[in-house]
Amino acid sequence: QVQLVESGGGLVQAGGSLRLSCAASGRTFSSCATGWFRQAPGKEREFVASISAGGRRTYYADSVKGRFTISRDDAKGTVYLQMNNLKPEDTAVYYCAARDSGWPSLGVAQYAYWGQGTQVTVSS
Repeated sequence: QVQLVESGGGLVQAGGSLRLSCAASGRTFSSCATGWFRQAPGKEREFVASISAGGRRTYYADSVKGRFTISRDDAKGTVYLQMNNLKPEDTAVYYCAARDSGWPSLGVAQYAYWGQGTQVTVSS
């Protein structure tokens, strides 16, 4: 079992930056691939980024490539999402997720553990 708690969301102007954190607890976290997803009002939850157990492999949605960076610090039990050059279309609730596999996935249904979400609002 893994518990996840996100933090770091907020209001930022377009072009600004935010760093989201996801604090994980549970003895199996280091063996779990983790991901960030987001959901805007009236839209489905969508993949943003994922990272393998051990952090060797990362994947990004095309819409955030070159602007967002996912990383993890297993010693601290934390996953990060550094978001730069934010755009109004990045406005959403951002969720951290983990799965019972070391290999990351882009699919929402592949993740068994979810945080409560943190709001990111980008003003134009």
